[in-house]
Amino acid sequence: MNHLKTVIHCTPLTVSSAINRMTGTNVYFKMENQQKTGAFKIRGASFKVARLSADEAAKGVITASAGNHAQGVALAASKRGIKAKVFVPVRTPDTKIEATRNYGASIVLAGDSFDEAYEAARKEQAATGMVFVHPFDDPEVMAGQGTIALEMLEEQPYLDTLLVPVGGGGLISGVAVAAKNINPRIRVIGVQAQGAKSMYELFHNLEPSFGKVATIAEGIAVKKPGTLALSVIREYVDDIVTVSDHDIASAIIYMLERKKTLIEGAGASAFAALLVHGRRLRTNHCGVIVSGGNMDISKVAEIQHLSSMNQMPYLA
Repeated sequence: MNHLKTVIHCTPLTVSSAINRMTGTNVYFKMENQQKTGAFKIRGASFKVARLSADEAAKGVITASAGNHAQGVALAASKRGIKAKVFVPVRTPDTKIEATRNYGASIVLAGDSFDEAYEAARKEQAATGMVFVHPFDDPEVMAGQGTIALEMLEEQPYLDTLLVPVGGGGLISGVAVAAKNINPRIRVIGVQAQGAKSMYELFHNLEPSFGKVATIAEGIAVKKPGTLALSVIREYVDDIVTVSDHDIASAIIYMLERKKTLIEGAGASAFAALLVHGRRLRTNHCGVIVSGGNMDISKVAEIQHLSSMNQMPYLA
């Protein structure tokens, strides 16, 4: 893990007296939107790429991503001088695509969802022999993401609850293992968008809907979560809740208007969960992981419209 200290930022853990008053608890935001590449994904990608053997590195790396993992892999590969190829859904925000290209990776647009891009990338990997860097279902990627919890608890050891966005499950898996090893009593709660909630359904032993995903939080819009991630989550995570796109939009607009901070849908989901479910979380010191800030600016009007339709009492 020492390698990561030379690659990533130790992002700020910020507080807001206004949000503390509004929610009735002490809230600490882990601002991974200020991380290199604008999201936490650089942590797991860098740890994975750093551990490749010379023979593996010579083959190059390949991955699929909704956008943020793409940038993480591209930057990590460029730092080792490794060829990188990334498959992304056709609806991936242009900002994420251009940033990935600027880090030196080649981009392939494939399918309407992450899962379709993933299948295309796997076929290419089988044909080329490149090393696949999974965006969430990989123990080394999970371990890299877990450094977020280490930083949070080192700075604020009194945290009793962590709210974590969940797509495929890699972030919360790494965070939960790291946090519980430091403080077994800490509660780790995952957050999914209602339009992409298969991990929520699996966790609560409901019939999973592995069909189409539909949410403004494209960073966590995963049809089928990771098998390894699910096993870790069942052992270490205390609960998973969902939030609507209206809730997520309200959280984005609040942070933009009141905190002058731009966060993407996935990055806003954990804050949205605090606003929606905060009364029943029973927390005095709540850590909220703001996982990324790579939002397409052209979508702000749509986000504002969704927010205006919300009835969230905190933000009325």
